[in-house]
Amino acid sequence: MIRSFDQEQYRHLPPSHPLTNRGVQAHIHRPRLRVSERRLLLLIADLILINGALVMSLQWRAGYPTSPAFYGAVSKWFFTLTILWLGVAVFFDVYNLPRASNLPETFRATGGAVLVTVLLYTFIPVVTPPLQSRGQLFLFWGAALIGVLAWRGFYAGILGQPWYIQRALLVGAGASGRELAMALRERVETPNPFKATGTQVVAFIDPNPAYVGRTVYGIPVLGGYTELTDVAQTLDTDEVVLVQDGNVPLSDAMVDAVLRCSELGMHVCSLAELYERILGRVPVLLVGNNLANVLDTRENPGERLTLAAKRLIDLMAGGLGLLVVALLAPLFWIINRVTSPGPLFYRQQRVGRAGESFLIFKFRTMIPDAEQQSGAVWSQENDPRVTPLGRWLRRLRLDELPQCLNMVRGEMSLVGPRPERPEFVDQLVIEVPFYRARHAVKPGLTGWAQVHYSYGNSVDDARIKLEYDLYYVKHLSLFLDLRILVRTANVVLRMKGL
Repeated sequence: MIRSFDQEQYRHLPPSHPLTNRGVQAHIHRPRLRVSERRLLLLIADLILINGALVMSLQWRAGYPTSPAFYGAVSKWFFTLTILWLGVAVFFDVYNLPRASNLPETFRATGGAVLVTVLLYTFIPVVTPPLQSRGQLFLFWGAALIGVLAWRGFYAGILGQPWYIQRALLVGAGASGRELAMALRERVETPNPFKATGTQVVAFIDPNPAYVGRTVYGIPVLGGYTELTDVAQTLDTDEVVLVQDGNVPLSDAMVDAVLRCSELGMHVCSLAELYERILGRVPVLLVGNNLANVLDTRENPGERLTLAAKRLIDLMAGGLGLLVVALLAPLFWIINRVTSPGPLFYRQQRVGRAGESFLIFKFRTMIPDAEQQSGAVWSQENDPRVTPLGRWLRRLRLDELPQCLNMVRGEMSLVGPRPERPEFVDQLVIEVPFYRARHAVKPGLTGWAQVHYSYGNSVDDARIKLEYDLYYVKHLSLFLDLRILVRTANVVLRMKGL
């Protein structure tokens, strides 16, 4: 049983490692924040500061009364500001935790979000106060900007530091555990999406004697399941992560040790749960054949209502989109005639819900008969087959607009996994685990994968996009659809489409 730790045995570890200089001294508990708590803290503080800036401008420049009755009567002003901030904040992605912990990034994103929120708020009638003078408007914007940026600077400089990071103990040092440990460690050479999300692995527990005493990416393996509770207590662990390679069942000793950790107030979760929480993806290579980690197996009483609401939205958005197509089609036809003669529209077989094929419609963005010699190939960045007009249509995502006809016909939805070609589906079903699960919902004009991952031209890219798609299928809701639509607008306005 591991009761204490010999400081000398960890002399090979870097100074920043949580075991370094720990010795046998009692550990002082630190106020560490979980991922969800970090986002909630950022949100609450932002709303207090931006609404406080409005109160300040109303008091100092307009001279409104300070009584609770007055502010209760004009609560619509603050409700409107809150809703507007939430939409703009999602657009600027200000609650992305790695971005929030990077000072230049968070200043750029939140500064833009504050400016846009105040400008939009100024031009909304009836439900906003009359901010008529330039001094009042400047005070509102200045107080909101200074307050939010100061708070975000404090978060990035203090709360984003290791002192507040959640300490995780991984139960299992096999292939899946090593994969997660590698992902969680801070890497300088490439952007690490796990960085600054609030989780740090402090040790492994594994029953295999061959692993005990070794280190995995600088993280020590400290014992078997019988040592789990003592190791977790000694390292002041916040979270115990269960890592199971394949479908190996939990032993009685492991179940007992994990329950003991739960009794002591530690959060217990699976590797798949941690992965989803941090990255917004379902790790198809790390969950074995456990369908519960891939599919939402819970009974959802609101599922039918959600699907009915999505269908109504699809009909309205599809009808409006077809009007836009009718207006743009003559202009695109003229440009195509000059730069790349050929058909205006392009039709292609795609796989939809339940694996059924249908014809998708797009504005043509490639030269005619682009695949006549090569056959079906993956899309590529800076594809030489793309026409001059097609390059702009792709950047603005306007080439997808004719799919509004597919939405009206019920073959597609406004939001959902992008439909793939049958030739690639046949290959991916064999090579990528759980690929068929994305066909449980209608494909979409835009999706969770499209706002997180730029493009894919390989099986590995398809797997990553599938992990995002499965997260959408598992957590499908109107609120998630709204988040995707707002972030899609960000992609379109910044011309970051393929």
